Amino acid sequence: MNDATSLTLTSPAKLNLFLHITGQREDGYHNLQTLFQLLDFGDDIHFTRRTDGELTLSPTMPGVPHEDNLITRAARLLQQTTNSTLGADIRIDKRLPMGGGIGGGSSNAATTLLALNHLWDTQLSIEQLTLLGAQLGADVPVFVAGNSAFAEGVGEQLQPMTLPEQWFVVLAPNCHVSTAKIFCHKDLTRDTPIIKVAAIPEQLKHNDCQPLVRAIFPEVDEALNWLSQHGVARMTGTGACVFSAFDSEAKAKAILELAPDNLKGFTALGVNRSICHRQLSNQ
Repeated sequence: MNDATSLTLTSPAKLNLFLHITGQREDGYHNLQTLFQLLDFGDDIHFTRRTDGELTLSPTMPGVPHEDNLITRAARLLQQTTNSTLGADIRIDKRLPMGGGIGGGSSNAATTLLALNHLWDTQLSIEQLTLLGAQLGADVPVFVAGNSAFAEGVGEQLQPMTLPEQWFVVLAPNCHVSTAKIFCHKDLTRDTPIIKVAAIPEQLKHNDCQPLVRAIFPEVDEALNWLSQHGVARMTGTGACVFSAFDSEAKAKAILELAPDNLKGFTALGVNRSICHRQLSNQ
């Protein structure tokens, strides 16, 4: 239910259609090039405005203290930046797996910034919110900006792209891949040559993290091997989720139904404009 004091938004998933690690920076972060594809599928987050400045979040995430959750951190950052005295009760219907490389936590943080900017009437622009998002994580800005995009830097330099709207099968192997551990691993490729936007179509099958992750996590290797029987299978981000594109919803759903019981997943349409932004524009 959406009214003047409450709002429900879908916090979408993303795929990395390719991912190149082009170098390591002095601050420890990595420079990269990637193509973010937004999906018409995600978590639903319900926000209700409070007048006492308190922030509640339910349900609690196992192993993630309340103040460490990206949703809470995003809300606190917006409070502090705008000196807002308002708060919120936040409830999440979680569909996206944690540690899946599909941007679940980053998307949740971005959706929180967008929702509370609206409910608290803090009137920050998308550009200002994007800068706040970059303080929370490298994948947050693309969700705040709300467009499928070519990204450089650590992921914050965005160039919106119009991509073909394909259907995707996304499989979630039963393992949690730590982004930090993959980026710290001695065997990660870090010197892929920088490409120009015109060369993107040639790179859509390459992810510098994929060989390392499938070597460490047999579950990811198994998922890639199975999905490769039905299409071009790739890993997104640092994993663990893998995906393949299809030309129709019916085809994607038929493939998903064939998946082994240990490979849970979903089908989703790739879109150029975030479902979250479309919902907000209807407010």
